[in-house]
Amino acid sequence: MTGLASRGQLRASFLRWALFTVPLVLLLGFLSGQVGSNAESAWFQSLVKPAIFPPPMWFGIVWSILYVLMGLALAMVCAAWGARGRTAAIVAFALQLLVNLSWSPVFFAMHRIKEALIVIGVLDVLVIVTIVLFWRVRRVAALLLLPYLAWIAFATLLNWEFLQANPDGGREGAANGAVQRYEF
Repeated sequence: MTGLASRGQLRASFLRWALFTVPLVLLLGFLSGQVGSNAESAWFQSLVKPAIFPPPMWFGIVWSILYVLMGLALAMVCAAWGARGRTAAIVAFALQLLVNLSWSPVFFAMHRIKEALIVIGVLDVLVIVTIVLFWRVRRVAALLLLPYLAWIAFATLLNWEFLQANPDGGREGAANGAVQRYEF
């Protein structure tokens, strides 16, 4: 035997990790969406939507798929016991996930479009770093993160378009102090 573990043991390790990481990433994504995301809010409905804004139903579908892929990628790296750079890759993943989960509360709950753009810009960089680190540990894990990178690149553009279409952040009158009055 030339390795530390057999193929069966490595496969079992991956499956154990996947049974933990996939539900964890899905749950955290769901909770972030519940805490911060309210696309039905009056504030969000009042925003001018960019032409590239997809039908809202797609967000839940796409994010669910991406969170599963992210969980599988993390499981591959976690199961790579003894691989050089494994710990750094896991730390980078955790950091980018925290930044990912903070975007919805910043955008939807705090109504901060500009700050959300900064958050997602930082996320873009962290995901690229995570992909590079995953590549050094397990190339397939890095490849599983490419759809995620593509989606957040689109989300960054979408966030930028929201900011351009709503320079006051959807809080009309907040910047210039104007007040609208009604007389009955």
